[in-house]
Amino acid sequence: MSRSVRAKHGFTLLEMIVATTIMGIAVAGLMSGISSSTRNAARLRDYDRVVQLARLRMNTLLADPRAPREGLFDPELTGGLECGWRAQVAVVEAPSPKPAPGDWVLDRIQLEIWWMSGGQQRTFPLESYRRRKLRPGDSGAPQ
Repeated sequence: MSRSVRAKHGFTLLEMIVATTIMGIAVAGLMSGISSSTRNAARLRDYDRVVQLARLRMNTLLADPRAPREGLFDPELTGGLECGWRAQVAVVEAPSPKPAPGDWVLDRIQLEIWWMSGGQQRTFPLESYRRRKLRPGDSGAPQ
């Protein structure tokens, strides 16, 4: 009364289809997560680069009262990112309504860095103050 028991080996076709479907769903979810992470990383990289450029430009404006008020950044400096800046400098505090050369004044510097991202122009504002002595030929009247 011995029966020959044949051992089962392998998977059935139905098990293979179910396993493949589960793996496909998992891979699709992972790919979606990876692509959104890559987009976020690129956006953060651009934003970080722009912040560094803004600091560089603000330092120039703080150090040199006659620095240009608008321009484009060199593409080699930006890593190919199209970006530029606009600055507004205004005297906000002076010893008199019409300060003379040699008087100390307080300037407000408003800097806006712009860059192109995905066909849209994005901006990053930065503001600072500097104290300077008026020189002959400077316009120093508070606005």
